Amino acid sequence: MSAAAAPAEVRLKRTLTLWDLIFYGIVIIQPTAPMGLFGVVSVQARGHVVTAVLIGLVAMLLTAISYGRMARAYPSAGSAFTYVGQSIHPSLGYVTGWSMVMDYVLNPLICTILCAKLTMNYIPGLPYSLGALFFAALFTMLNLRGVKSSARTNQVIGIGLSVIVVLFLVAAARYLLGVPLSAADLARPFYDPATFSQKLVLTGAAMACLTYVGFDGISTLSEEVENPRRNIMLATVLTCLIIGVLATLQVYAAQLVWGDWQGFPDVDTAFVHVAGKAGGTALFGILNAALLIATIGSGAGAHLGAARLLYGMGRSSALPRGFFGYIHPRTHVPSKNVILVGAVAFVGALLVSFAMGIEMLNFGAFIAFMGVNLAVVAHYFLQGRERTFSMLVPPLLGFVMCAYLFARLNRPAQIVGGIWLAAGVIYGAIRTKGFRGNLVSFDVPPEES
Repeated sequence: MSAAAAPAEVRLKRTLTLWDLIFYGIVIIQPTAPMGLFGVVSVQARGHVVTAVLIGLVAMLLTAISYGRMARAYPSAGSAFTYVGQSIHPSLGYVTGWSMVMDYVLNPLICTILCAKLTMNYIPGLPYSLGALFFAALFTMLNLRGVKSSARTNQVIGIGLSVIVVLFLVAAARYLLGVPLSAADLARPFYDPATFSQKLVLTGAAMACLTYVGFDGISTLSEEVENPRRNIMLATVLTCLIIGVLATLQVYAAQLVWGDWQGFPDVDTAFVHVAGKAGGTALFGILNAALLIATIGSGAGAHLGAARLLYGMGRSSALPRGFFGYIHPRTHVPSKNVILVGAVAFVGALLVSFAMGIEMLNFGAFIAFMGVNLAVVAHYFLQGRERTFSMLVPPLLGFVMCAYLFARLNRPAQIVGGIWLAAGVIYGAIRTKGFRGNLVSFDVPPEES
């Protein structure tokens, strides 16, 4: 009698189309992404927000192509840590992963800052520290209770924010129709000879790249996509392009409406005040509420993501397992990590400005982007898999642009980021006995059922 056939291996079903991926990417990034950055980038770039957003778009498009290439090589990964570690060297993968930890922890911090500032637009007398405490505690409590946002909820929020963008653009167009604008006025958001500074605009571009952060999440769906070799790259590039066009329209209209890069009642929530000028009190309230709801959702999700990353490191004993590897027996969430991330978000919100938080987050993001661009060159060109023009020049250009923008970050962010990296290298050297043992894993583990 023949032996029973072994059961077929269960695999993820390939059901996602190209447009499913694009919609997913837009929801992750959010169509209102440039609104939160508008004020700080405008002040930094002296009004050249449009130029900053477009420079960032070029760098991110080249990097998006590289993420698509690496998703083809490692379809089950989707992590810059894995791409760099597997294609170049495990030690460089470790450095990339360590920078990811900083990004994960900083994301809920800047969401805490923005939520507190948006709330102060409704309650002007509210102490900022009290608002920061409330939202850091809110994110913590939501995640301690095991509250999860569904994909359907995220889609509804994404569609709602798209409607808000349309409302703003319509209001801005109506306002501008009543304002006499010369050709010089229309060109000023791109180039103003009175205030232009290449150094300041590039620093603004380095900050504006946060508009696109999140596109790399598309590569994590490689195993569920129809024709992943084609669609992952196309979706990543098209998502960046669509977000770039939307962002350009929004900041261009906002700059024309406000007419200057100074005089915002609050730099961190400047876009809301622009909306108020264009559409009155009603649009001010609607846009402020929409951004607040979106940022609460982003902050809660980022908070749990940071806690899960720390849990993954604790579970593998890269961090003290008793604390970081703990899972609450009832809620099945890494509760100690959730509380720790909440404490860091609150204390950090009191010590770090919104602009500084953005730059520090981008410090880690640029390291990951540079690493992925180089990983394409190493994997395909240097290792002889595909020695073609497209596997050498675009990723090298992406690396150069990201490196140049990385160098344009303000000195305080570079110092703090450098200290974080140095601490990581020292920790890694101790943990692996001079990088001779197994390196730390920075992959985010799946959620506990």
